[in-house]
Amino acid sequence: MPLVASTPVEKMTGPYARRWWALVVLCLSLLIVVMANTSLIVAAPDMTTDLGLSSSDLQWVIDGYTVPYAALMLVLGSIGDKYSRRGALVTGLLIFAGGSVMGSLVDETALVIAARAIMGVGAAVVMPATLSLLVATFPRGERAKAITAWTATSGLAIAAGPLLAGYLLEDHAWGSTFLINVPIALVAVLGALALVPPSKAAAMGRIDYVGGLLSIVSVGSLVYAIIEGPHFGWGAGPITAAVIAGVGLVAFVAWELRHPHPMLDVRKFRQRPFSGSMLAVLFFFFGTFGAIYYSTQFLQFVLGYDALETGVRLLPLAGAVFLGAAATGRLTPKLGVKAMVTAGMVIGTAGVFLLTRIETGSTYTDFLAPMMMLGFAIGLSVSPATDTIMDSFPESELGVGGGANDTALELGGSLGIAILGSLLATSYKDRLTDLVGGQLPHDALETAKDSVGGGLAVAEQVARTPGATPQQAQAVLDAVHESFAHSVAHTSLIGGIIMAAGTLIVLAVLPGRRKNRGDGPAQPRETRTSPEERAGV
Repeated sequence: MPLVASTPVEKMTGPYARRWWALVVLCLSLLIVVMANTSLIVAAPDMTTDLGLSSSDLQWVIDGYTVPYAALMLVLGSIGDKYSRRGALVTGLLIFAGGSVMGSLVDETALVIAARAIMGVGAAVVMPATLSLLVATFPRGERAKAITAWTATSGLAIAAGPLLAGYLLEDHAWGSTFLINVPIALVAVLGALALVPPSKAAAMGRIDYVGGLLSIVSVGSLVYAIIEGPHFGWGAGPITAAVIAGVGLVAFVAWELRHPHPMLDVRKFRQRPFSGSMLAVLFFFFGTFGAIYYSTQFLQFVLGYDALETGVRLLPLAGAVFLGAAATGRLTPKLGVKAMVTAGMVIGTAGVFLLTRIETGSTYTDFLAPMMMLGFAIGLSVSPATDTIMDSFPESELGVGGGANDTALELGGSLGIAILGSLLATSYKDRLTDLVGGQLPHDALETAKDSVGGGLAVAEQVARTPGATPQQAQAVLDAVHESFAHSVAHTSLIGGIIMAAGTLIVLAVLPGRRKNRGDGPAQPRETRTSPEERAGV
């Protein structure tokens, strides 16, 4: 067995013999990209205390990763197609590992944000490379199963990140949570060289760098506006970013329509399987990331679980993803993509609506069913949606296809955390003001209104104040818990309504089983079936 896989996929006469081992490497690479965000959720309280982070600082520690990650995926996916998909994967893993090491060593807010941005650049190389290599390596008959395993890995990472970070935080500082990624990244690099075959587009032509630059400006500005506007107000910065995003998007579409070899052929959005699947991925991760964002806060700040205990309690979500993935492997060939995607969206929407029942006396069991429903929905539906998206691209654009899928995923997650997080904060502030607005000094009230963590800190401060009674401190604590429980229920209602609207849109856009085949794209290459055929049309 050679130490390095050297025969390009394009020159193989049959399926690559070690393709399932290669899939393990691709899933490991995906694992750390997703864990980079989920592990930070449980490390955030320690980081806030140690670095003295403001609400804005913490938001940018989280989203310093998100902006370059979302903005660069299309361009870096295209570069991987052109020169080397495996080379892109290895390069991205090394950049990601370097950013992780930096994040573990620095102790200043700006440097932590910079480290997260470097990790985001690495992730933007890795994510489209994993999908393009998967599709290039696996024959048509096995590809849906491989993508299902890839999707299930995302669910595993959602739980594994908090679990591993929580374990490390028992005895180590928050910097150790960055180091989780390093050994996995190095193993994945070695595995990529030994097990993943080289691959690149055979006749791609020149890269559309102008279109790439316009996509970076458009997506980057949009994500910035999404993050800053809802959380910190629509001042000059977010408004300017939103305008730039709008102008950039119009310019991108106009340029791509005229370019002979566009970065992303925007005409694909006329194809209902492709556009419906893109919308499904976006709405799925809108609801899931938003719900996990505030559910983990409730587990930690209201129910009092530490980081490790919170991670353990997210494990059922990962298990449900695997159950959904097992079900979709059996049911999608029989029922079609539309049935599976819309069924999953209905289940996920119902899970978000269940969170409207959260109240002050709620326990972990009240979160168990919603989390499992969201996990099952991801496993059931994201895999066939991703498979449909990737099958809409010819071999020369697999990296762009992966970038398009992952951009929808990341935009959905960013929207979920930003919009639902903003609604959560506003609802919490209003409710807390109603309950204790006249009972606390102005500065203390402002601190308590900033976040549920700030509210708990104020309650502790009241308990230590000379002359204050235990009942006064308990009253503040109860008000904080009630306000946050109310805000979770209120936010879940709005989130559920948005998810329900998204479900109806996807139901209308995805073609039915008897839809005319002419509605979809031309078959990209002989070994592929069209998205409509896979949808059961």
